[in-house]
Amino acid sequence: MAPPEAAAQAPAESTPPAAGTVLEARAVSKRFPGVVALDNVSFSLRAGETHALVGENGAGKSTLIKVLTGVYRPDEGEVRMTGQQVRFARPFEAQQAGISTIYQEVNLVPLMSVARNIFLGREPKNRFGLIDFGRMHRETTELLDGFGVHVDPRRPLHTLGIGTQQMVALARAVSVNARVVVMDEPTSSLEPREVETLFRVIAGLRGQGIAVIYVSHRMDELYRICDRVTVLRDGRHIHTGDLAELNRMRLVSMMLGRDMAEVRRSGVTGFAAGGHDAERTPVLTASGLTRRHQLQDVSLSLYGGEVLGLGGLLGSGRSETAKALAGALSLDGGELTVGGRRLRRLTSAGAIRAGISLLPEDRKAEGIIPGLSVRENIVLAAMPRLSRAGVVSRRKQDRIVEVFMKRLRIKAAGPEQKVGELSGGNQQKVLLARWLCLEPKVLLLDEPTRGIDVGAKAEVQGLIDELAGEGLAVLLISSDIEELIEGADRIVVLRGGAVAGELSGDDVGESQLLEVLADHAPVPEGKAPAAQEDPR
Repeated sequence: MAPPEAAAQAPAESTPPAAGTVLEARAVSKRFPGVVALDNVSFSLRAGETHALVGENGAGKSTLIKVLTGVYRPDEGEVRMTGQQVRFARPFEAQQAGISTIYQEVNLVPLMSVARNIFLGREPKNRFGLIDFGRMHRETTELLDGFGVHVDPRRPLHTLGIGTQQMVALARAVSVNARVVVMDEPTSSLEPREVETLFRVIAGLRGQGIAVIYVSHRMDELYRICDRVTVLRDGRHIHTGDLAELNRMRLVSMMLGRDMAEVRRSGVTGFAAGGHDAERTPVLTASGLTRRHQLQDVSLSLYGGEVLGLGGLLGSGRSETAKALAGALSLDGGELTVGGRRLRRLTSAGAIRAGISLLPEDRKAEGIIPGLSVRENIVLAAMPRLSRAGVVSRRKQDRIVEVFMKRLRIKAAGPEQKVGELSGGNQQKVLLARWLCLEPKVLLLDEPTRGIDVGAKAEVQGLIDELAGEGLAVLLISSDIEELIEGADRIVVLRGGAVAGELSGDDVGESQLLEVLADHAPVPEGKAPAAQEDPR
């Protein structure tokens, strides 16, 4: 299907596309206030190939996809289909041009039937111009049968499981005469049987010359079905090439920005090493934490005075583990013990009462309240402790705020300044103050230095050092491999929602961590995996 006239321009007299190229981005840049999401990124997709798009959080994957599919317009550069420059004003125009997208979160209409969702906007009509429901239901059944999905096409979508909804979304995407199908984490909600069906569908698409952009953090999937790979990091293009010629270790090092030729064990410079004695009783013990599609039998222990690093690539289950420990993620199974007492119900309130505090990854969405003052944000969690007979003591508030603004060196015009007006680093300190004023036993830090400048980062790292030195048990999650190694006494590595290994002592090093991240077989607890190249 050719791009609609309203969305396409005449071919430019520049470099022609490579043979078989169906979609490409040329020197695309996209900026948002204070952020360069894409910086001169080029990308090309060949007809009939499955192309992996990989990178950690903030790498630019989602932004590139949104540029290619008409959600965003590039600030610089251009998008082309089969050599013609296209300017999509909205996603519908990209779909009309033959680009279909399947998002990780199902973006269909829950209250509509399965058939209406698949044919939404292109319903078959009878000779009277009315929707031909009989034909629509028949064609829906035939289409879904090919995907191994056998459901009543009249059934409301919301009554189906998430995995089945994802397969319906896939069926819709490939039924619109697509030339390009973008799959964003398509297996995240699928059962193994459904994953196999998906892979068969992808093979069928390739046979028809349909190109697939495949976004996933699961390396086994990438190496099984993808032909080429493009790596993005910090909004920049790092590498494009045949995936079969790139072993897993090298791919991981590209994603994380670590040159394998220069990998070495880093010295501990950013944090104090609290360490732990095997004979001491851990402050927190988690056993068998399990949640369908997210966590698989995760177990770990955390000691007072130590910083335990939680490592893993995007989607490995790091944030989910932290939220589970803080009672913010419901579990299918598992136990949590704090200070020798087992928590009967893993709820946020119960975790806070037990002395567990969580600094979430997304401080803007899950942490600060921008319209409230610094004071109000700090004392928010402590309100029940500061009130008597329903009356909150302003004097107690002021005393707590003064103490923590000084201790954490929070730079603000005063406690009544709106927290949304502060820098990212000071906002992060306000969140730390909120939880520290509860005097927790365990502090869970999910990407505590993300999005803040170098100076503020050093201050936050110094605070973590001080807290561990005072006996607090700290769990540190960071995508910055150097920060993780320099800041942690031990590192538990997650992969695919399960514990892949634990590094401690002399095994805490960059090469050892990269090997565990890149490997696909678990290693014994406390042991670094053997150094070996993946044959692929």
